[in-house]
Amino acid sequence: MRRFLSLALIATYCLGVAPAGAAPGGQIPDEVKEKCKSDYGKLCSGVMPGGGRILACFQAHIDEVTPDCRAALAKIKN
Repeated sequence: MRRFLSLALIATYCLGVAPAGAAPGGQIPDEVKEKCKSDYGKLCSGVMPGGGRILACFQAHIDEVTPDCRAALAKIKN
């Protein structure tokens, strides 16, 4: 599951959806991977990675994600 989340977030980044606050070299910040792992499993595990779909899923469920995940996502959006 962790590997799938990592790949999904990396795929999203590579498609140009990741904001400027993301780490250089195409790496998704470890904080996002860690803080949003359970939210991904509960809310977005059926979403096919790519095209910003994972981030869109998190946005669609923003009121349901944990505060830690929400904060981590906000950091990469700035």
